[in-house]
Amino acid sequence: MNRRMNRTGHPSRASRLRTLATAHWPPGEPPPPLPGFSASTFNPLVAAVAERCLAAGYGEPGEPRRTALLLASAGGDRATALAIDTAAAGHRMPPLLFFQSNPNAVLGHVAARWGLTGPVLAISPPEAAAPGEVPPDALELAELLLADGDADHVLVIAAEQAEQGEQAEQNAQADRATAVLVSAA
Repeated sequence: MNRRMNRTGHPSRASRLRTLATAHWPPGEPPPPLPGFSASTFNPLVAAVAERCLAAGYGEPGEPRRTALLLASAGGDRATALAIDTAAAGHRMPPLLFFQSNPNAVLGHVAARWGLTGPVLAISPPEAAAPGEVPPDALELAELLLADGDADHVLVIAAEQAEQGEQAEQNAQADRATAVLVSAA
């Protein structure tokens, strides 16, 4: 069964998912800072696109919702990994970097802000999704979470951070994220 996203970022017709809301974080626009996270744009990027999608689907945070959070990223948080490597070379690891190296940390932040009570998962698909899409693996997992009754909705987030290095500031402009709030069709 084909579960890929179509060109508009929605699940294809063959999918058993219904799209409730979609949001994109455009390359070239840095996400707003996120308290408790430093040295990287990855976590603020995930939180910003999640916020846009949840606001489009739910309006405002309010009553608890059985919504699962699923983050898919082939590359992960490259900037935090680089910061940890750099800190480890100096033999002093800032505790905040260890905390934010867990991709579920930002998902916990989103869940707490929005009162989401479903499962929280992070996966690393073999390939990054095309801009504006989420990986098929993530959509398959969203279907399973809904079919198992673990959640009423799933917020699927695909986030990719540009390569890190000397041109990190320019790379931040290539960071991208897409979020899709889905339910069973």
